[in-house]
Amino acid sequence: MHVLFIVDPLPSLKAYKDSSVAMMRALVARGHRISVALQADLFIEAGAVRAHATPISLVENADLHEPGWWVESSGFETDLRDFDAVIMRKDPPFDMEYFYSAHLLAYAQQQGARVFNAGQAICTHPEKLAITEFAQFTSPTLVSRDMVRLRTFHAQHGDVVVKPLDGMGGMGIFRLQPTEPNLGAILETLTDNGARTIMAQRYIPEIVKGDKRILIIDGQPVPYALARIPLAGETRGNLAAGGRGVAQPLSPRDLEIAQAIGPVLAERGLLLVGLDVIGDYLTEINVTSPTCFVEITEQTGFDVADTFVQALERRVAQ
Repeated sequence: MHVLFIVDPLPSLKAYKDSSVAMMRALVARGHRISVALQADLFIEAGAVRAHATPISLVENADLHEPGWWVESSGFETDLRDFDAVIMRKDPPFDMEYFYSAHLLAYAQQQGARVFNAGQAICTHPEKLAITEFAQFTSPTLVSRDMVRLRTFHAQHGDVVVKPLDGMGGMGIFRLQPTEPNLGAILETLTDNGARTIMAQRYIPEIVKGDKRILIIDGQPVPYALARIPLAGETRGNLAAGGRGVAQPLSPRDLEIAQAIGPVLAERGLLLVGLDVIGDYLTEINVTSPTCFVEITEQTGFDVADTFVQALERRVAQ
């Protein structure tokens, strides 16, 4: 296969732990070719979705902590349908440019391109809002920008977490305890005085044991989760916020959630999904560029990237 990655600039990737790089290495190990493109390299011309793509080869035995782990060849322009697969791995934020890129990918699929995750599915599964479809697995949740409604929710549950709908890496997340003196200021700031919709959830005390990332590949859960354990005194487990990642087998509740949700999302064109689970509750569904491949593989020996590539091969062969 010749696979195109739509990805952030390669020099910005931390190759030693980056899941996209792990995918690339697994593809090359199985004899496939890879090219890369940035969002800015996508365009529509004469009605066709095209890209300026750059083929790359991976340097054998490269130190992934250092630059120079790849070598570029001359770039070329082509239709996306000329690739065997297109993998969307641009990291959030999910801004308007991301939104437009997802629409271009959806158009490319209509023209015959094979895109993973599907552009339309990315657009219709915003990562925080998507959990509301599966309310049986979530803690009490409110989505609103109404200050009175948010205050009432806080008064009802006493200890809640509030967060923006477009945040990433734990940014903008606040825990509001029953006697929070800055309640009004925090809600005013997050909602931009009622102009921006946010999410509020009842606080889940099990966060001290980790915010678990469960990876689902083509509807099937990886048998290990990465529990991202917060720093002492911190309520966010995100690795970007200083959390420590510990791989662990899925619990019966983890499996229940993953097996209920995974096949539904796979049917909608989401080959790779990252569920975030705290305790027994689903808190987020990641569809843009789910991570934690390397940490799980290194700690358990289960090769997540190879599992993903085998699933991709099956999808392309269908």
